[in-house]
Amino acid sequence: MTALAEARDDAHRFWLLVLAGGLVTAIGLGAAHYMEVHGHIVTGMTNQVVWGLPHVFAIFMIVAASGVLNVASIGSVFGHTVYKKRAPLSGLLSLALLAGGLMVLMLDLGRPERVIVAATHYNFKSVFAWNVFLYSGMAAIVALYLWTLFERRMNRWSKPAGIAALVWRFVLTTGTGSIFGFLVARQSYQSALLAPLFIVLSFGWGLAVFLVVQSTMYAWNRITLPAEIQRRMARLLGVFIAASLYLVAVYHLTNLYFARQGAFEAFILFGRDGGGTFALLFWVGYVLVGSLAPLALLFKPKPDGSSLLVAAALVVLGAFAWLFVFIIGGQAFPLEIFPGHVVTSPFADGAVEHYVPRLPEWLLGFGGVGAAFVLTTVGVRVLDFLPQDDFAPAAKAAPATEGASS
Repeated sequence: MTALAEARDDAHRFWLLVLAGGLVTAIGLGAAHYMEVHGHIVTGMTNQVVWGLPHVFAIFMIVAASGVLNVASIGSVFGHTVYKKRAPLSGLLSLALLAGGLMVLMLDLGRPERVIVAATHYNFKSVFAWNVFLYSGMAAIVALYLWTLFERRMNRWSKPAGIAALVWRFVLTTGTGSIFGFLVARQSYQSALLAPLFIVLSFGWGLAVFLVVQSTMYAWNRITLPAEIQRRMARLLGVFIAASLYLVAVYHLTNLYFARQGAFEAFILFGRDGGGTFALLFWVGYVLVGSLAPLALLFKPKPDGSSLLVAAALVVLGAFAWLFVFIIGGQAFPLEIFPGHVVTSPFADGAVEHYVPRLPEWLLGFGGVGAAFVLTTVGVRVLDFLPQDDFAPAAKAAPATEGASS
């Protein structure tokens, strides 16, 4: 095949990807319009479960948008060359995931045209008002950071911009965790551990998304990542997964220590009183599939590219399982309004709410993913976001490194 034919074939594949992503996004927007016109009666949400599956998608993308910048921080702030070459792609993914997550979030909350009210009237006692500044500030800082990377005259400012992005993403993820930690209307959420827990979770989720995208880009360009870089990133992802699993365990053990949380933990962890679905998703979806299986793949003697990709994909699936348990399970469990007293009414007091997501919710969630996909695909095409590794020296150094480590 000639170079011209290869270029045409590559262009055709690019436009096919953009059209596919655009179609998914358009279907998601159509689903949001359908829910807006007919009301949330067409969804599985109820008066008790008001944050449904779209919120699972939105929170995952927003938290991953923060965590994916960890790759850029390791490179620009701490000076690791391997990661610094991946900083532009890291910044692009952060902006794309943040945009996709906010799209789902705004459309799922209803009345998206009233976002102008939230942007011009602030109640600074509300963590939701804080997030207006956190999200917009995040986008501005990451855009500035990318400018310092691409504009040669601004390269000397890349480290200060990287430090600003590092600090801001910590604050942003703290704010996301605090949304739940400060929510007094759901006793299952209230915990000071949620802010640091979300920060640590973001590390693993963001790196997993980055590795999936990087592997796809390398396969598209028929490039193989050097074995030494694969092992380094595999170890880093493994450390993040282990740290996340530890903090999740601490969070649940802390809840078990308090008598008032015992019934909720039994509901979530052991499936009592109708919590079987949540217990299955937690132990099988998050612990086994999303944590232990990736750790086994990542810490085997010689993890290869396929093992790294599978492990990253499993981490993403585990993230969705954990968020579903955390967000939906926390709402489905009945709220104890008057502790120590028995109060009854005809409005399902003390009853577990059963939630099953319906098609419009799935379509809206995937619409946000489609928007992030389109932004990433176009960004990679227009600008040079492919990590520029010196593959020849890296390939020669790998056997020597393996011999030294053995």
